[in-house]
Amino acid sequence: MTDPRGPGAGASGGPDPAASWRPAASAQTLRERAALLANVRAFFAERGVLEVETPIASRSAATDPAIESLVTHWSGPGGQQPLYLQTSPEFRMKRLLAAGLGPVYQICKVFRDGERGRLHHPEFTLLEWYRPGWSYDRLMEEVAELVRRALDQPGLAIEHLTYRELFLDRLGVDPWSADPRSLRDKALVLGISGAESLTLDRDGWLDLLLTHALEPGLGRGRLTFLRDYPPSQAALARVREGEVPVAERFEFYLEAVELANGFQELTDATAQRARFEADLRARRGLGLPTPPADEALLAALAAGMPEGSGVALGLDRLLMARVGAYHIDAVLAFPIERA
Repeated sequence: MTDPRGPGAGASGGPDPAASWRPAASAQTLRERAALLANVRAFFAERGVLEVETPIASRSAATDPAIESLVTHWSGPGGQQPLYLQTSPEFRMKRLLAAGLGPVYQICKVFRDGERGRLHHPEFTLLEWYRPGWSYDRLMEEVAELVRRALDQPGLAIEHLTYRELFLDRLGVDPWSADPRSLRDKALVLGISGAESLTLDRDGWLDLLLTHALEPGLGRGRLTFLRDYPPSQAALARVREGEVPVAERFEFYLEAVELANGFQELTDATAQRARFEADLRARRGLGLPTPPADEALLAALAAGMPEGSGVALGLDRLLMARVGAYHIDAVLAFPIERA
């Protein structure tokens, strides 16, 4: 059985000093990584999607209160300036869309502070792509095509669920109308460890129920797309108004692991600015750093980014599925403890 602490763990749970110079991933797994990257590039080349590169470090950062950036400093004209390592290439890629480049993709390193565990690492490899003129329904079809090809499982079944029906069918909870108290009560009834000591808002409780009670059943022997999130969880997705408004967002699961997050992209600069400002207010309320919002992205949206859809897919997790790895360290040459 694979050690759940990851390869190369010593008796204390940390890396074995005698083996710390060695790669954590096997030579065969590193060859599988190279094959996966070649496969992805061939997939997009066949479809005429342009590979691009954008800066890893930026003067602005993600404002999402749930994501923390790693920060470095640049000693340039005017003195030392903070630079934020990207948590996603999204903002810069959208500027390329507004400049008229058409469909684009990127394979790059991204960074998130405070993330470490079986499925998390502070530096990971992301595949992100954008399809001007496409609906997020069409994009989900392409995600399934790519993943089936990457896993060499062309007949793998596909399942689509809406966020609301998942909560109603499996928990008897309407995520659009349930209040924090009732969601907390549901978490306690389900026996979610530590729930009794938590103080969360409605979205916090929904996320806890999703990750602890619902995600373990998603993507079992199939590709599961969870779509149409509460508007309060839109992030950078467009909101579709109606009797029950929904954020046109999806997440993709395989064997209970989230692999991708996609949007029908928000292109309204005024609405995006309002979301950035709401994020920053939330961050101040939580006592978190408030990095500068990306004014260049807002300018690109105002100039006219085309309607379309986009998605980010974690390649380390996809490789884990391809080789049957339990721990992310098993697919990394040198995890942070050996870097």
